[in-house]
Order: sequence, then C-alpha cells, then structure tokens
Amino acid sequence: MSINKKVTSKKWFRFAFSLFSTFLLTVVVTACVQTQTPEPNSKASNTPTTSTSTSMASSEASKSDSINVYTALEDDQLSDYLPLFQKQYPDIKINKVRDSTGVVTAKLLAEKDNPTADVVWGLAASSLLVADKQGMLEPYAPKGLEAVQPQFRDSENPPKWVGIDAWESAFCVNTVEAAKKNLPIPQSWADLIKPEYKGQIVMSNPASSGTGFLSVSAILQMMGEADGWKYLDALHQNIAQYVHSGSKPCKLAGSGEYAIGISFGYRAVKQKNSGEPIQPVFPKEGSGWDIEANALVKKANIKPAAKTFLDWAISPEISKKYAKNFPLTAVKTDVPIPAGFPEDPIKQLYPKNDFKWAAANRDAILAEWTKRYDSKSEAKKK
Repeated sequence: MSINKKVTSKKWFRFAFSLFSTFLLTVVVTACVQTQTPEPNSKASNTPTTSTSTSMASSEASKSDSINVYTALEDDQLSDYLPLFQKQYPDIKINKVRDSTGVVTAKLLAEKDNPTADVVWGLAASSLLVADKQGMLEPYAPKGLEAVQPQFRDSENPPKWVGIDAWESAFCVNTVEAAKKNLPIPQSWADLIKPEYKGQIVMSNPASSGTGFLSVSAILQMMGEADGWKYLDALHQNIAQYVHSGSKPCKLAGSGEYAIGISFGYRAVKQKNSGEPIQPVFPKEGSGWDIEANALVKKANIKPAAKTFLDWAISPEISKKYAKNFPLTAVKTDVPIPAGFPEDPIKQLYPKNDFKWAAANRDAILAEWTKRYDSKSEAKKK
C-alpha cells in the first residue's frame, strides 16, 4: 500500500528537532537526581472501560455542574490523579468514560454531530488532530498555558489541544520465561523478527490501541512504507496475538502467558518496579511516541466546569503526578526521571516522528493493517 506522505514538511522536522533540544537540558538536570520509582500510568486497565462517576466541585461553577470526561489514561493513573481534582473542586461531578485510545477516538468521532463529551483528557495528540480536522474541538487557552512547553501544544492561539506528557513504545520481556525457552533478550525491532521468537510475542492492535498505532506508525516512518510493511509482515509471523489494549501485552508477559509484549515504557517500568520478572527494553532503533493531550469539545453548551477541569489538568500539582510516571512532561517539574527509563529519554524517541502525517494517514494505515493481520486479533468484548 502506498500512503501519501505529502503532509510531512520541514516545519515538522523542526518540531521534532525542537522537542529534542528543548527537553535535553531538562533531562540532563533531572537525571542528576534520579532516584525514584514510577507509579501509575499505564494503560492499566485491560478491561474495557465503563463510564463511572466521581463527585467533585468548582468554585467557578454551580454545585449542579457535571461534565463528561473522555480519557485514555490508565485506570491506575486515574485513581491517583482524580482525587487531586476532587479535593480542590468537590462539587463538580465527573462522568468518566475511560478506554483505550482507539476506542475513545472512535467513540468521539462517532458522536461528531451530537457530542456527549465535554472534555478530552490524556488522548493521543494524533487522535486529537483527527478530531480537529472534523471540526470537533473548541479553541481554549487554559490558565497556566504559559508554563506548557511549545512542543507540547497546538501552535494555534488559542490552542485546540494542549499536551500533558509523552509516552513511547517499549518491550516487556519476561526474564523467567525467556530463560526457560532459551530466548535471548531482544534489544531492537530487528531482533523481534528472528525465527526463535515465533509465537512468543503479543502486541497491541493499532485500531484499538494508541500504543499499537504509534508503534506501527513509527515503523512505517523509520523504514519507509514499502520496507515497513515488509517488516510488519515478518513480525506477524512471530505474533501469537494482537490485543485491544496498550498495557495488556505487558500484563500477559508479566503473568508468563507470553515471553514478550510490545507495549509502552510506563507499563514495562511499573511492572518491573512492582517485582514482576519483567525486563523493560527500549528498542535501539528508537521508539514510536505520541503526546497525551487535552481538549475542549465543541458543542452548543460549553460548561464553565469543563474549562475549570482543563485549567486544573495542566496545573503544577497534577503535572508532578504525570512526572512520576513519564520522563517527559509538558510542564517542567522538579520530579526526577522515574527509575527504569533511559537516562536520556529524548534520545530514545524516534526524532522524525510526524503527528500530522500519522493523523492524515491513520485510516489508510489501519485499513491496510487490518487487511493483512487482523486474523490474529483477540475477539472484541461485547
């Protein structure tokens, strides 16, 4: 399949290069005090998300205010993040709808003509670019926007989306299972297509998982489309199953059901630091990556509480929570890089990653991927 790459431009190369240079100083400084263990962000819940409600309150909104928040943040992260909002705004009711990135994106787009969500929190920037192209996002400059690094936000003023952190692809290798099966620890994307790994790998389905999509997108960009699809054909031969969650490959590896899961850094690091026999591997060719970002949904009745939530979602207090899970955050903090990530997380990211290209070609990529590989996908839960 040939995907039109005309969207890529020098502007977006400068975007990626700028991300490197801007963060490098931050990473060097924080690495000097690296002592911490990570904590919740993963695509923690593998179970499909159900809508849940949490009571909270806003000084700017009446006690009757409630907002619908669509999110792809991990359940274990949400249980850590949301109490901060609840404490500060106990009278705003949050109707939380949480699922994997692909599912939240599909739900958001399906509701284009009659949106249910008021706010999107922690969804891939590449997904928000798709929603923006459909005219679904309302420009909004949240309070504290000046603290957000330029590479983590929409360049328009006011912005359509504002990021909170970056996440990257990584492998979760069960060291016990690998030893039992005499499997070497893979160090690269190239290693994963070696014949000894046949049937030993589980990966996220990119149609339902943002982690799966950023990995596939990065491979196509790193290798070029023709060679990228050839690589994915070869990888498919070693895949046991594609699952509908970014964190589930790591969880399956952690439980010993498979030796290797293609997942993302936070989940790999968290499971290792929790005592599981998991070795996080950040592929030497570089990781696919995306930005978890927030947006205000365009609708007839935009509630003040929705803006209050977006203000809070980039505040220094919650940004410190994000930084405990991710080495790269939109708002700089004094939190050390979580233990287990590369010492220089900037260098790990594939530098020419182009969100605009990924968003513009998302449907074509997913259609081709589904045609080629969907036969190994796990059944979707009804």
